[in-house]
Amino acid sequence: MKNNPMTFFVAGILGGMAALAASAAWAADGDNFSLATGFDYTTGTYGTTSSTSILSIPVVGMYSTESWVFKLTVPYVRISGAGGVLPDGRRVKATTTKNTTQSGLGDVIAAASYNLYTGSESGFRVDLTGKVKFGTADTALGTGQNDYAAQVDVYQRFDGFTAMGALGYEVLGSPAGVSMNNVAYGILGGYYQVTDRTGGGAEMKLSQKPSAIDAEQRELTVYVTHGTDEGLKIRGYVLKGFADGSPDSGFGVLVSSGF
Repeated sequence: MKNNPMTFFVAGILGGMAALAASAAWAADGDNFSLATGFDYTTGTYGTTSSTSILSIPVVGMYSTESWVFKLTVPYVRISGAGGVLPDGRRVKATTTKNTTQSGLGDVIAAASYNLYTGSESGFRVDLTGKVKFGTADTALGTGQNDYAAQVDVYQRFDGFTAMGALGYEVLGSPAGVSMNNVAYGILGGYYQVTDRTGGGAEMKLSQKPSAIDAEQRELTVYVTHGTDEGLKIRGYVLKGFADGSPDSGFGVLVSSGF
């Protein structure tokens, strides 16, 4: 019997929610582990004549210390379209004459962040992050190559509002027949804490084009976060793209809990 991709979607979300609810039931203050899951859905033409939709269901594990944060992301990915578009918006494959649907394990991402400076009085903070995207996905869902990135994040708190900016550089692996460029990117945004449990913010990301057949990325994400009595943290967001390298639109939810 053929597997229905929507079955994986629903099962993944419900299973993840159940696991998070169970962990929240016995989470203790000061614990350093957290687990998150949810979904991310985007759609766009990416400079082609047809639309591509991408669904990602990640499982994210995170461990934090006073100065370090380590994170591992393992996603399930489903791509529908004829544009040869990958989850990060790259077009390393030729377009086809008909729509196809591919699904399976996506690229596993490992990241480590170190707090270089925190000013308790000034509200100023600087973090340094290194990230590796392993080419674990099938070639229909990824390039099959490893990518490496380094990023500096700067935060400045003003009472309930926090401004942030980031600069990064990514070294991209080139699959057979395609020459990928290394890219610089930047993020600018801010977050406002409305209540003890609820806040919201926005981020604008800009990135250089990764190859001759790709385009630069410009996309705006607006999000809301909320903490529940059960210890869950919920982040919902919508996305709007302003360049061919970005999706036209998207939305998603991520639910996390410490344990």
